[in-house]
Amino acid sequence: MRSPSCKHLPRMDEKNLAELYSLPPLDWDQIAKRLDAGITQGPGGGGPNRHTCWLATVNADGSPHPTGIGAMWVDGAWWFETGEHSRKGPNLARDPRCTLSVATEQFDLVVEGEAKPVRDPDTVAAMADAWASDGWPAEPDASGTALTADYSAPSAGPPPWLVYRLVARSATALATVEPGGATRRRF
Repeated sequence: MRSPSCKHLPRMDEKNLAELYSLPPLDWDQIAKRLDAGITQGPGGGGPNRHTCWLATVNADGSPHPTGIGAMWVDGAWWFETGEHSRKGPNLARDPRCTLSVATEQFDLVVEGEAKPVRDPDTVAAMADAWASDGWPAEPDASGTALTADYSAPSAGPPPWLVYRLVARSATALATVEPGGATRRRF
């Protein structure tokens, strides 16, 4: 289910944020290739090679609500799950705008867009398989439109958990290795 690149996302514009330092723009295909290689988050994957994704949603009063989540990059998009009654569930139901960020050894990445629940049983089953292969024993619930498991992050609330796909509007990457650089791409 992993994609080789992000070419299906139309590139509307790209801005080299490190032009001031005469650095070239970052290559999004290389960023997607790194994401396609996987971001270790499974149980027992701790230590320096474990990555945490952070999701920021908008509270009813307009303030941000950041929280760590177990997101996955699959088919050129970020996917995550949460309960309908967790804090982020109602936030996304009211306002699907959000950001997701992750740090890798090569770059830090922030993706802005909208997260919508996906209730298609085939997609939910495929995502359950993807999470299970990464160490979280998720499976579709009885309805086939949400997930269940023996455990999840405490912030996800009780099952069932809805599957969300983040549709990116923009992404900003900051290289953390030489030669450096920073690029924002709008989709």
